[in-house]
Amino acid sequence: MPPESAAPRSREANLAWILSIVHHDGPRSRSALTEATGLNRSTIAALVAELVGAGLVDERPPESSARAGRPSPVVAPSADVVAISVHPEVDAVEIAAVALDRSIRVRERIVNTGQPTTADVAALVAERLESWRTDALADCAVIGIGVAVPGLVRSADGVVRNAPHLGWTDEPLAALIHEATGIRTAVDNDATLGALAEHLFGAGRGIDELVYLNGGASGIGGGLVIHGLAATGASGYAGEFGHNRPGIDGADRRTDDGVLEDEVNRRHLLDLLGLDDADDDELAAALAATEAPEVHAELVRQAKILGSALANAVNVLNPALVVLGGFLALVDEGAHDLLVDEVSRLAMPESAAAVAIRAAELGSDRLLVGAAELAFRPLWGSTRAFDASR
Repeated sequence: MPPESAAPRSREANLAWILSIVHHDGPRSRSALTEATGLNRSTIAALVAELVGAGLVDERPPESSARAGRPSPVVAPSADVVAISVHPEVDAVEIAAVALDRSIRVRERIVNTGQPTTADVAALVAERLESWRTDALADCAVIGIGVAVPGLVRSADGVVRNAPHLGWTDEPLAALIHEATGIRTAVDNDATLGALAEHLFGAGRGIDELVYLNGGASGIGGGLVIHGLAATGASGYAGEFGHNRPGIDGADRRTDDGVLEDEVNRRHLLDLLGLDDADDDELAAALAATEAPEVHAELVRQAKILGSALANAVNVLNPALVVLGGFLALVDEGAHDLLVDEVSRLAMPESAAAVAIRAAELGSDRLLVGAAELAFRPLWGSTRAFDASR
């Protein structure tokens, strides 16, 4: 995100600052950029012209304005500069091209025929990218690749330390994808990236103390934002809420000694709905269409257990907001009042009164947007990262 204090000193830093503003906050007029940065109009004009020449932003005709004087052109991030986002899961691998203007140029969900290896994922990314470059991305520049993995990732070098549901241990995923595509690749935990996306663009925008829980085919992960910054722990492994053991009444337990992600589980819902496979949107549609009492009962059961886990998080972290993504958003939708009541019942009253619980606003885009932010990140330090990508 752009700094909040005085304008950066170097020209390169100013270019990156302006690009960051229009990417994170949306298109801005030159006059609005002047106000936001404190730079004078001629400097803004010269910097914008340089960004236009580099292909990173576009200038649009000014919108009608009631203000006196000539309207200022609008500066917008380019839709032709993209990051490739990858989300490997046990059921499918989702790949998309997310543009600097945050539009999704193309996306595919490739259902797995078996448990994918990291080499399989790298080859699949290279194959889809090669195909898209002759079609959907023919006129686009690819800045980088970001990968959201449901597991523990050493973000410094993109090594997947442990993704148990995928069977990956100490896999150099970033290096494999870079070798297959020739494009700079960064890898991080999927819930960490979901938290980033929701904090920047979704339900958590403007909220500096939040907890994000992501529910996917591999289980439940989490991400934390504290004082406006991602809190990832000493090695990048913080937020593994799915491995905690919440309080569960005997009648509600499905496993002998299961952790949260064993009890609050997407597969339980799919089985009751008679579905072998479904993405989040398809699962949402199936839940909306059913009136089966056993499905409602399962949503209630999962909401009670999830509420117990969230109460612990609320007590420890005192967040202003809890954001639920993936199938957890559907549990919330099906039993929101019960979920809130459980948190209020089990958490300290002072902390419970301060927290809101919301579904992820970005829906099924959240992990793709987060992975794209990982790939775009070098641009906020220097726009030369764009030249280096081509």
